[in-house]
Amino acid sequence: MSNYRNLNFLFTLLLLGIALSTVAAAPKREFYEIKIYHLKNADQEARVEAFLKDAYVPAAHRAGIKNVGVFKPVATDTMAGKLIYVLTPIKSLDQLLTLPKTLDKDAAYVSAGKDYIEANYKNPPYARFESIVLQAFTDAPVHMKPNLTGPKSERVYELRSYEGHTEKIYQNKVKMFNAGGEVPLFKRLGFNAVFYGEVIAGSHMPNLMYMTTFENKASRDAHWKSFTEDAEWNKLKVNPEYQNNVSKNTSFFLYPTEYSDI
Repeated sequence: MSNYRNLNFLFTLLLLGIALSTVAAAPKREFYEIKIYHLKNADQEARVEAFLKDAYVPAAHRAGIKNVGVFKPVATDTMAGKLIYVLTPIKSLDQLLTLPKTLDKDAAYVSAGKDYIEANYKNPPYARFESIVLQAFTDAPVHMKPNLTGPKSERVYELRSYEGHTEKIYQNKVKMFNAGGEVPLFKRLGFNAVFYGEVIAGSHMPNLMYMTTFENKASRDAHWKSFTEDAEWNKLKVNPEYQNNVSKNTSFFLYPTEYSDI
């Protein structure tokens, strides 16, 4: 009997150890920078793209950033040719602050990006750029590459921003994604989300942003139809705990460049 109790105790310790190791191995929440270039003409678009393709993305890889996303508005968008979006996943805010210095020390980056880096004030490669910094949701702590196989030029990546009336109300929408179950709902329905993030620095705060991806526009529309018809969503959206928690919902329809990692 004593041996049985000892074995049972050891088995319990083993299960506890496995559980603790699983908790300890949980990934830390990433941070993301979304840089949006504003362009005046096709020449600026070509110069920024050359910089990103030949200098920034390869240098980011050398700096330990495995995946960088570069996206442009779909052809039917009025902003086509006027904006370029760059998504850089980072491990910490410290990495965000030190990355420019790391790149400056990279000789290959400096050489490949000379036209952009050393541009004359009379001929800048862009009009302006804006930067949005986010922290990944607790229930989606790291980004994911889309499980898509079709041509990148035909894909539709939907970047959404949900603004809140106040900080507290906005946090309720974040909770709806995490504890409420929106994140696993999107996963179950095959939305191929790249990231979900809380904006910690940006021009439309308080807000969250997330990106879902589809093979094409028809696939995007079919997925959202299935979402609106889903029983779980129709139960969640009427939950009294999660009412009136979005003041503005904005969608940006993009596609990845051929050199985008995402």
